[in-house]
Amino acid sequence: MAYAFLEQLRSSLWLIALGAVALSALAATLLARHFRRPILALEQGARQLSSGDFEVQLAAARSDELGDLARHFNTLARHLAGAEATRRQWVADTSHELRTPLAVLRAQLEAVQDGVRGATPDTLDAMLAQVLALNKLIDELYALARADVGALDCKLLELDLWALARAQSDGFEARLQAAGLTLELGLAPPASVVKADADRMRQVLDNLLENSLRYTHAGGRVRLQARVQGHDLELRIEDSAPGMPDAALARLGERFYRVDPSRSRAHGGAGLGLALCRRLLEAQDATLAFEPSALGGLAAIVRMPLTENA
Repeated sequence: MAYAFLEQLRSSLWLIALGAVALSALAATLLARHFRRPILALEQGARQLSSGDFEVQLAAARSDELGDLARHFNTLARHLAGAEATRRQWVADTSHELRTPLAVLRAQLEAVQDGVRGATPDTLDAMLAQVLALNKLIDELYALARADVGALDCKLLELDLWALARAQSDGFEARLQAAGLTLELGLAPPASVVKADADRMRQVLDNLLENSLRYTHAGGRVRLQARVQGHDLELRIEDSAPGMPDAALARLGERFYRVDPSRSRAHGGAGLGLALCRRLLEAQDATLAFEPSALGGLAAIVRMPLTENA
């Protein structure tokens, strides 16, 4: 009797074990299918990204780790799509800006070659102006490209920024007067020593002063002043009319961006000067911001940390 009971129990245990194995296999299959689909979707999405298709987006309705991974994947794809769009726009804008002075220079050379124009000093000066404009554009593009890869050389030493700004503005005074503009200088701030690269800061100041010179209406004013704000030195270059539309302020400093009609290509430049200023300052732990000026034009604000012993 006991033996028969044990045999029956053993048979039951085998059936239970087989049932458990079958249920486990079924559960494993369903679970594998549950995870396999999103993993395959991620694999397919990665293939599309690697082939340059940055518009791919994955279903991200899951609330588990795979759902988080899909959402991160979608964010990455959007960032790559944005970067690719920026790259294409950058190439198109660069090509356009390089084409303009080259086309003018070619036309002038062909006119001299065909005998339409003589090789007079005026003609040579016009061609030299195009070469200089092209050289300036290439230098700015090169500096921006180096800044993008973190290869911009900056030798940060103690520098009296207010004294440097005064010296650079003095160099612009004759040109400002010739354009019918008045240069106004504020009082010296109580502290103005920063850690900066003198050559890079001259480049920044020259670009900002040149911007005011180009676009401020005759009879207007350009004001240079500085003040201490907490542990920073705030240097302001302001000009009078024309003003800047509010919608354009946020875009100042973008590459190749110009504001029409008052700040257009007709005044020269490729729309790279302010973008270069911003990158040069970022490389020196400084910032560049823009806001409407109390004079009626634009205010460019450079903010740099003061040295500890300033």
